[in-house]
Amino acid sequence: MQVTDQWTAVALAVDVEPSTAVPVLLDGEEIVLWRSASGVLQAWEDRCPHRGMRLSFGFVRGEELACLYHGWHFDTDAACTAIPAHPDLTPPRTICANAYACAETGGFVFVRLGSGDIAAPKLPPATPVRSLTIQRPMETIVAQLPVATGPDRLNHIDLPGGPALLVALHPMDRSRTTLHIAMSGEADRPARLAAAAWSENFRRIAEGVAPLAAA
Repeated sequence: MQVTDQWTAVALAVDVEPSTAVPVLLDGEEIVLWRSASGVLQAWEDRCPHRGMRLSFGFVRGEELACLYHGWHFDTDAACTAIPAHPDLTPPRTICANAYACAETGGFVFVRLGSGDIAAPKLPPATPVRSLTIQRPMETIVAQLPVATGPDRLNHIDLPGGPALLVALHPMDRSRTTLHIAMSGEADRPARLAAAAWSENFRRIAEGVAPLAAA
């Protein structure tokens, strides 16, 4: 695992709905994103501190995430609140999931694995387009983008005669990179379709596959 203080977009916010848990991989680290019923967003190591079961297999119950294996409950402070095998026990607050810093901005979910005090990015409202995974390392993707990669692995790309895109690079591991794509402000359907078509062709070119013919 490569622990970094860098903020990285790991999902589009619309893909982490209330009362759901979503697994993601960042620089080889398994993470669970989950959103409580009221909309509180969390990013934790995808491992229950009890027996190591993936918390992304669990269930969101109101403002808590319950592990699938033995049903331990954790609140939005990452602290264990209930152990079903011992219903009369008040769990000590030292029993906690391993939480990471996370932030929601510009339609993206950002996560930071390190422990440094680095402010999260602040982005204007955007229209989500799609996420797609490319079977290539991030270094290859960066070299093929038409612009230089900016801070926080973000890229502003103006399509010829088309929409302006905000493309976030998300290195899953040493061989796979996910692109999370949004458009600044509101966007109509043709613009979203053009952005989605660009992303698919970029993926095909990066993987050495012939691009799709223009419609």
